[in-house]
Amino acid sequence: MSAWKGIKKFSLSPLCSQGLFGVPELSGPAGFQMAQHQALREAEFLVHKACTHPPGAVTVETFDQLSDSLCRVADLADFIKVAHPDAAFREAAERTCVEIGTLVEILNTNVDLCQSLKNLLGNEAVLATLDSDTRRVAELFMFDFEISGIHLDESKRSKAVALNVKLLDLYHEFLNGSQLPNAIDKQVLPEHIRHCFSIDGNRVQIGGLHADSPNDLVREAAYKIFLYPNTSLLLCLDELLACRHELATLVGYESFSHRALKGTMAKTPETVMKFLKLLTEKLSDRTSRDFKMMKEMKKKTHTTNPEVMPWDHAYLSSAIRTEMFNIDPSIYSPYFSLGACMEGLNRLFMQLLGVYFQAEQPKMGELWSEDVRKLAVVHETEGLLGYIYCDFFRRPDKPHQDCHFTIRGGRLREDGVYQLPVVVLMLSLPPPSGRTPSLLTPSMVENLFHEMGHAMHSMLGRTHYQHVTGTRCSTDFAEVPSILMEYFASDYRVLSQFARHYQTGEPLPENLVSRLCESKRACSAADTQLQIFYAALDQVYHGKPQYRSTTDILREVQEKFYGLPYVHDTAWQLRFSHLVGYGAKYYSYLMSRAVASMVWRQCFLQDPFSRVMGERYRREMLAHGGSKEPVLMVQGMLQKTPTIEDFVDALVLDLNANVKSPVL
Repeated sequence: MSAWKGIKKFSLSPLCSQGLFGVPELSGPAGFQMAQHQALREAEFLVHKACTHPPGAVTVETFDQLSDSLCRVADLADFIKVAHPDAAFREAAERTCVEIGTLVEILNTNVDLCQSLKNLLGNEAVLATLDSDTRRVAELFMFDFEISGIHLDESKRSKAVALNVKLLDLYHEFLNGSQLPNAIDKQVLPEHIRHCFSIDGNRVQIGGLHADSPNDLVREAAYKIFLYPNTSLLLCLDELLACRHELATLVGYESFSHRALKGTMAKTPETVMKFLKLLTEKLSDRTSRDFKMMKEMKKKTHTTNPEVMPWDHAYLSSAIRTEMFNIDPSIYSPYFSLGACMEGLNRLFMQLLGVYFQAEQPKMGELWSEDVRKLAVVHETEGLLGYIYCDFFRRPDKPHQDCHFTIRGGRLREDGVYQLPVVVLMLSLPPPSGRTPSLLTPSMVENLFHEMGHAMHSMLGRTHYQHVTGTRCSTDFAEVPSILMEYFASDYRVLSQFARHYQTGEPLPENLVSRLCESKRACSAADTQLQIFYAALDQVYHGKPQYRSTTDILREVQEKFYGLPYVHDTAWQLRFSHLVGYGAKYYSYLMSRAVASMVWRQCFLQDPFSRVMGERYRREMLAHGGSKEPVLMVQGMLQKTPTIEDFVDALVLDLNANVKSPVL
């Protein structure tokens, strides 16, 4: 692939052979074992140092070094286990993740290690000498101890460790099972739709919902078969939720949700449910209208079942948008070459933050795929901030997901040099072909901007401690910078800076952007209500035990928080993989969107290139990572304290109002 237009080239020379990400040991799969052993030796030394050194700032610095030594290996392995094309690398990385994860759980119940932190936090004279960031990081480390049961007697501490180790296995089992296809005898399906699925001999493999199929029978069959209950996976989920609850109550919390929400913007499950219920009430009329529109649209398809069913939602929403606004991605994509989009991001970040990209030549062995590109992120006066590896293109065996991975967190090292952050952005873009560059649909552009928002958070969250660097903050705040970037991606003033037809150079017409923005609001209340349902289900699963099946709970929550009926003999919860990574925190997407909406309207709607607001955004929100209470960062940016009602109103306003850019 040719160098992206608009991004300066920067080469390192001479080229020399390295391992992945420049880590010498990782030139082969066996290197993970070496890196793991090295991290464990370093951890042993740092634990001894923390336990024997007098309390002071050095205690927190030693804890952070310990965290960094383990995270540098675990975070890298966490990425490689899903993204490397070589199965041997993936398997070695998976083993390392398990080993490091187990060690972390053991360290979190190390009494001597915890006592060194208690000696610090209990010494008022020493505490008075610490700056606010150091004190907060010390408190966060202590919180990690407390939720792992450090205050318990030895037998209960051992129980907590055992539960955490067991949960790691259950997470692995549930995530794997949630991705597996379901198979049935092909004779069960009508012959005229069998070709829509993967056929293996006499069996039909169904590995997804086929939600965008225009054939309602295909959608129905896929929904009922893909979501058919798997007994062993139901038991796995039951055990996972029971273990989480047992662990939470063991360490003194009312429920896993209470434990998970400590330190977040929401703070308590009660606040989350208030948010979700109030939002449901405010959207009620709009949601009903959306489902009525879907019903009218379904009638036009001459279906045998006129009622809107769960398998219809995504397809009918899309059909309504197409009919009302004639949104065809192929009309837009010629204006959105990857090179043009990267140039646009480059210009935007330079205007807002004084930051730009430089394309850098990687060393041999540094990359896991030849189509990965490495960018240096540079500030106009501060110099090099960090590195972004761009793994943007589809390839066999690569997960079809858009993600931001922290490979190395930023921190101030003991020698006074700042450890530069390193991240990976993983997308699923079409690769260039011949003379045609990679062309992005509007949703791909939005995803690119979203993930780049995470990357800028990592680059500009230049905290003293890596434990709280960049996106290492509360989950319901971590999505704010990424969602905020979606607003920039929908603003014509921003798009007009770079969106040009790749062949003719013609600028993207403004009316196409207006239509696109209007189309996003079609059926948006019903789409939001679906997310509310998911978030509410997540809360109920992680609240007090219900002593009934997860399917019965799903049926009840669906009736209360969604406008479409439960389908007999289905278990959607078994495909809800977010239950692992976002347990009790799925609401975070909605709350982060509310905050991002408020920041956009108040600070950037009038001028999306405002350097004054860009600097305030960096100073108040990006710079702190997780070293500051999330609500205080929001207060600093908005210069007021938002309420749950404010969050709800911001989301409703987004759905109801057509936010137009001021006249240029």
